[in-house]
Amino acid sequence: MLSQDQITLEITTSGQGLYEVTEPIQSWVAGTGLVRGQLTIFVRHTSASLTIQENADPDVRFDLETFFGQMVQENPSLYRHTCEGPDDMPAHIKSALTDVSLTIPVSNGRAVLGTWQGIYLFEHRRAPHHRKVTLHLIGE
Repeated sequence: MLSQDQITLEITTSGQGLYEVTEPIQSWVAGTGLVRGQLTIFVRHTSASLTIQENADPDVRFDLETFFGQMVQENPSLYRHTCEGPDDMPAHIKSALTDVSLTIPVSNGRAVLGTWQGIYLFEHRRAPHHRKVTLHLIGE
């Protein structure tokens, strides 16, 4: 019999960067009692995103942050939307280039991830924020 559960996590950031959220997500999935199914993760913001990345070597996160910083410049002369600061429109672009939702299979009461994979909230703004991430699990 199919069942479902849903929760919204609040993730506090201290500025731009990748914030690993694997553990609170895995804990919630285990606590639902569902053994297998499909997990959807959705970030409810237009200037932050989600990604699955390597969680073993911090250089991967550093290189990703550096790459996105070089690829999408914080130069107000490049954009019309500048009323929320020089990092806002670049944050929207970075979010559009990445994902605002992820779908992950669940097996044996855990989100199925590879050995070196972690789930990350990718904060694209320089200032601290409180980000809302909704988790929805359907399964049995």
